[in-house]
Amino acid sequence: MSRAPLLVLCALGPEVWALRGGDWRGAAGGPPVLVRTGVGRRRASHAVRRLLTSAPGGYGAVVVAGFGAAVTPGMAPGDVIVADGVRNAEGNLFAVDSGPELTRALKVRGLTAHTGVHHTADHVVRGLERRALHLQGALAVDMEAAAVLAALQELRPAMPAAVLRVVVDTPEHELLRPGTLPAGVRAWRTLRATVPALVDWYEQHSPARSRPAPGTTNQPTSSTLPQEAS
Repeated sequence: MSRAPLLVLCALGPEVWALRGGDWRGAAGGPPVLVRTGVGRRRASHAVRRLLTSAPGGYGAVVVAGFGAAVTPGMAPGDVIVADGVRNAEGNLFAVDSGPELTRALKVRGLTAHTGVHHTADHVVRGLERRALHLQGALAVDMEAAAVLAALQELRPAMPAAVLRVVVDTPEHELLRPGTLPAGVRAWRTLRATVPALVDWYEQHSPARSRPAPGTTNQPTSSTLPQEAS
């Protein structure tokens, strides 16, 4: 039995860059497929649907990873917030069973990690709106994860999934204020450092797939399984 690679979705190029340079040695299925979706729910949904329909069975699990904003006071830049649920702007909640297990794997690797609900917004969240999300039980906010999970629920409901965000800005120090650049560098380094924990998690959840019969193939082509795509 062979194993399918892990599909890792990021909104931004620097997120892909950080993860691409991580230590993926020993990853089930070989090197991950790293894809830059672009920012926002529409782009993320389009990207994941295209990938899943063009390469049926081509991926063993999906990870949404990148930078994000904390909405809970007391978080620090470089903390990792792992989702055990993702809520969209319409109030729909998508459960993410991998949350506690991936959080433990990150802590074993020496990272500061928290588990909780992420909120996927349609815009950059600041000020009072961020406080309101905190009061509703969210720990972090992003702009893509709920769209990815909605597509998975429709197209591959049994596929393992994980969502993590490395904190860049916090309620006490919001984005674009002084100190954002150092916080960004720390978050970038932390995102790269999450890779061994992702390898550990996927090792436990990578499904085996049958080898193709002679003269046939169930392996996607390089055009449908890019090592990095935009």
